[in-house]
Amino acid sequence: MQSTIRAQIENLRKTGHTAVLRDISRGIERECLRITPTAKLAQTPHPEALGSALKHDYITTDYAENLLEFITPVAQDIETTLAQLTDVHRFAIQQLDDELLWPLSMPCFVGDEKDIQIAQYGSSNVGRMKTLYRRGLTYRYGGAMQIISGVHYNFSVPETLWQALAAADGTTADCQYKSRRYFDLIRNYKRFCWVIPYLFGASPAICQSFLKHADASMDFESLGKGTVYRKYGTSLRMSDLGYTNKEQADLAITYNSLEDYVAGLRRAITKPSARFERIGAAVPEADGSIDFRQLNSNILQIENEFYSPIRPKRVTKNGETPTQALERGGVEYIEVRALDVNPFSAIGISAEQIRFLDTFLLYCLLLDSPTMSLEEQAVADRNFNRVVLDGRNPRLTLLDGDFERPIADWLEDIFGELHGIAQWLDEAHQSDEYVAVVNAQYRAVLNPELTFSGQFLRLLRDEQLDNSELGMQLAKRYKAELLEPLSHFTAEQFATWAQASLAEQRALEQQDAGSDFSAFLTDYFRRAACASPDCQSS
Repeated sequence: MQSTIRAQIENLRKTGHTAVLRDISRGIERECLRITPTAKLAQTPHPEALGSALKHDYITTDYAENLLEFITPVAQDIETTLAQLTDVHRFAIQQLDDELLWPLSMPCFVGDEKDIQIAQYGSSNVGRMKTLYRRGLTYRYGGAMQIISGVHYNFSVPETLWQALAAADGTTADCQYKSRRYFDLIRNYKRFCWVIPYLFGASPAICQSFLKHADASMDFESLGKGTVYRKYGTSLRMSDLGYTNKEQADLAITYNSLEDYVAGLRRAITKPSARFERIGAAVPEADGSIDFRQLNSNILQIENEFYSPIRPKRVTKNGETPTQALERGGVEYIEVRALDVNPFSAIGISAEQIRFLDTFLLYCLLLDSPTMSLEEQAVADRNFNRVVLDGRNPRLTLLDGDFERPIADWLEDIFGELHGIAQWLDEAHQSDEYVAVVNAQYRAVLNPELTFSGQFLRLLRDEQLDNSELGMQLAKRYKAELLEPLSHFTAEQFATWAQASLAEQRALEQQDAGSDFSAFLTDYFRRAACASPDCQSS
């Protein structure tokens, strides 16, 4: 293990801070499409029994009306988090009649893009803004890109660990210190996040129908029956087929400090795009009405449009934008966004993945993290893209500085360091589960066919299935599993939350009735463009 990491762990052991690792906080956001029994996109509205997609804390929608998003509350125990996520799945599936949840990141058969219905959030100004943002995404990138599913892993360092790390650095654990160290973590994650699609990428194959709606040129092989794949691919979801924005390549957003990051995002939401200006934003119609096509014609409509495999986050207060929240209180947690849906889990993620992510993120935090130039960020992005497209190629090399390095050699070094961190985590939890996970994933270093993508392709080949057939087999199996009784929450709680969220949406709509939506947007973006509290309230 690198001496800097070893020294920090030994110091924390000596000062009695190992146990604080049990207080790591986590949350999960899992996206999944509602589909019909014939593997088509569901055309039904968001079920009222699930509550308001605008106001429910745990069940909402993402881009499309049929793209559910399940969210867990923050918890410190892995089994609690998984029980919460399982119960949200259970409650939802029990409200869907004959519909199923698509268990893969890349969508099922996509026919006409008109079949992709933008999520509806009601008639309040905030609800209309959320729907308009999604309409803008359709105009900008097409609807098909927006029905891709992923899993977001939210991770925060315990306060007691921050205090111990700050003491070792001779300072105090104030919000500036925490933000600086979180950005240390983020930069190292950017350097090494290709490890995530290598191990957990699970979208090496896609339904050929998706290519009709994609703006990307890459070579595919055919499995027959309408399924195409990359021979050594890991996560086509994270390739140019999925969440990319070529306009963002010139944004020059860096991760060297909170201030630099916020300034870069603020430039992006205020800088006009010639391409997007051709779409129009609020376009007058012949009858005097206004056709709202996008929130604005800037490179980013809002900050959430910035596609990144990791984000620094803070819970926002009412009326705040994400960057304003960061400026107010610093980084509170980080959101890992490079995870495909795990097709081998009914809830899209496993305890083993969570333990590996804990280990990997602590590695990124404790490892020395020099600042990154834009050129170094570009190299990291190229490495990530190579792994996404060809990660299981035994001859694959990645750029390590100015030199090409075999991926297997680099993984050996990283896993050597992860093993020591896993031992430390097991000491804290009085278990052997973290070391067991690292050892299990190391077998996928020795044999790339043991990765998620390798296992998924083997299933397709061995069973002679296409993507839709395998997806439907898994969807039916998981629905049967999820029809079991709730174990963490109760049906009464879900009913209460649903009714309360619907009532909150109705109250907001009554409050906004007759208001000027254009004026609302103008005021929102005036406030979003600055950080001054006076500017916010004026």
